[in-house]
Amino acid sequence: MPSHEDTRRKATPREFGKRALDVAISVLGIVLLALVFVVVWIAIHLDSPGPAVFRQRRIGRDEKPFNCFKFRTLHYNADESIHREAIRRAWAKEPLSNDPAAPYKLTDDPRVTRVGRWLRRTSLDELPQFLNVLRGEMSIVGPRPAIPYELEHFRDWHHKRHVVKPGITGICQVRGRGRVSPEVMLEMDVDYAMNWTLWTDLKLIALTFPAVLRGHGAR
Repeated sequence: MPSHEDTRRKATPREFGKRALDVAISVLGIVLLALVFVVVWIAIHLDSPGPAVFRQRRIGRDEKPFNCFKFRTLHYNADESIHREAIRRAWAKEPLSNDPAAPYKLTDDPRVTRVGRWLRRTSLDELPQFLNVLRGEMSIVGPRPAIPYELEHFRDWHHKRHVVKPGITGICQVRGRGRVSPEVMLEMDVDYAMNWTLWTDLKLIALTFPAVLRGHGAR
């Protein structure tokens, strides 16, 4: 029987390059944004009871689950069924908001705290995922990590998005979040997973900053 080491996927040169980029950006981000981490931590604690950072089970590369870190934007122990229903409605192509620019974004979620709305609008709630990147569970660029129950709606070919690590940012965050249906988003994810290059990653990283400033990619 082959050992676990024998059966592990061999990294390609471009994957080594992607990993080096991930580590460099994550370390730099944590160092440069250390004060932001502290301010957000304090703001969350002052706004509502509960931990500032929470762990949520997500689906990673090769569909292996992992704990994804995020700054808490919801009231502690919030009802998960609201998001489950929003996912069902989005897959049925039912609008989730009256905003024509973001019909598939749940903009009036009653579970979101005051500070949480600001964190989502600025995407600062994603900052703890630099730790997931350093742990090798995520990449800076890639498809957003799916919640396990979201996979219930996937078609067979949608699972191809999981041949790469999930990312903090990606093509959907730059070009599609909230404005296109889940199926179109998955088409974009699969296209990225099948065709990504380091140059693509660098372009998406550069495009993330103006997207965040415009409010695109917030979730």
